[in-house]
Amino acid sequence: MFQKILIANRGEIALRVIRACKELGIRTVCVYSTADKDAAYLKLADEAVCIGEAPATDSYLNIPRIIAAAEVTDVDAIHPGYGFLAENAHFAEVCRSCKIEFIGPPVSAMAAIGDKVACKKLAKKAKVPTVPGSDGEIEDEDKAVRLCREIGYPVIIKAAAGGGGRGMRVAHNEVSLRAGINQARLEAEKAFKNSTVFIEKYIQFGRHVEVQVIADQHGNAVHLWERDCTMQRRHQKLVEESPSPILDQKTREELCASAVRLIKAAGYYNAGTVEYIVDENRNFYILEVNARIQVEHPVTEMVTGIDLIREQIRVAAGLPLSFKQKDIVQRGHAIEVRINAEDPSRNFAPSPGMIEELRLPGGLGVRWDSHVYSGYRIPPNYDSMIGKLIVHRATRDEAITTMKRALSEFHVSPVRTTIPLQLQIMDNEQFKKGQVDTGFVERVLLAK
Repeated sequence: MFQKILIANRGEIALRVIRACKELGIRTVCVYSTADKDAAYLKLADEAVCIGEAPATDSYLNIPRIIAAAEVTDVDAIHPGYGFLAENAHFAEVCRSCKIEFIGPPVSAMAAIGDKVACKKLAKKAKVPTVPGSDGEIEDEDKAVRLCREIGYPVIIKAAAGGGGRGMRVAHNEVSLRAGINQARLEAEKAFKNSTVFIEKYIQFGRHVEVQVIADQHGNAVHLWERDCTMQRRHQKLVEESPSPILDQKTREELCASAVRLIKAAGYYNAGTVEYIVDENRNFYILEVNARIQVEHPVTEMVTGIDLIREQIRVAAGLPLSFKQKDIVQRGHAIEVRINAEDPSRNFAPSPGMIEELRLPGGLGVRWDSHVYSGYRIPPNYDSMIGKLIVHRATRDEAITTMKRALSEFHVSPVRTTIPLQLQIMDNEQFKKGQVDTGFVERVLLAK
């Protein structure tokens, strides 16, 4: 087992990794930017190293500075968390070349599934359903027009690299197709330094369902069932839950088994997530693979009782999985909502600044994953999420009721948050019935 791990991230995920390391008896090093110098979790780490100014390019995305901090503090491994460098194959390669283990998948697997075009080809070989569309990169607009006439509009143009909704455009006709290809290329080049785009049939009124997977270096690979992440705004997840309220058991098992086939085909180990779009008839198609731990991993932890961060570390250290597929059972229902420092009444404008008052919810089945506290100043430099509120109860109805109660107890001021929208979602009859899709929030809840 590792003796010391450096955490190349910030905020709640840094704290989450510190806690897992402490339980494993592993010493921790936290790197931080000048914007995070007063973060309370730094005091829980055994060592803390400042690696630069507030802009992420000068700190959390600065590979030489992170490696230098790792070498100076003599760590065995680096945990990248999520975001920043978590899916950066070059960073993983640099870590391992410096004899520092990267707590994530091998570079070969990251390459196999990191590019959506390559991932789609691999999925077909592994007999994982794929959305009808182009076989590879769209280079010729006229060919794209002919393809879309065959598969039918609407279609979606996607960047081969990256995620988070960037480099994506929906086209309903030839005019919007041609414009969308150019717009998606420009956005993808700017965001990911890769202008490659491809086309797929746009699944209207689809649901976003993903499968948590983990594999070790001894050939063992399992799934930890699925999460439903359908409630989104601009492709950014707002609510995640497990189990999915719309899957029957047969479809659930087929979906999860296909995810395991894919990661095995990629030679993947460590934790990852295979994401799918599910249509109105419960047909599912792969979207992408996230080669890292996800923000919403606590949902899976609550229904399975498995500490995913702990297991990530064990797998990276070369140990076999501590459980088999037959041991992993979904118990009860878990829901997570992301609390962001944004103002829904002002088109989700960021709301950084000092938290002067903070009253947290509690009670049976309530979990709060966060690094913030009363007196904490939310910096304007990073993602606006200040924490994740998770509930776990015996049934979905009970989980929704508990979440409503927990949200109503939650008080943070004077910064604005997304709590009012989350309450609106929990109170919505269509959400309660599971009759929603990925466009529901914008089409129904936020419609003017």
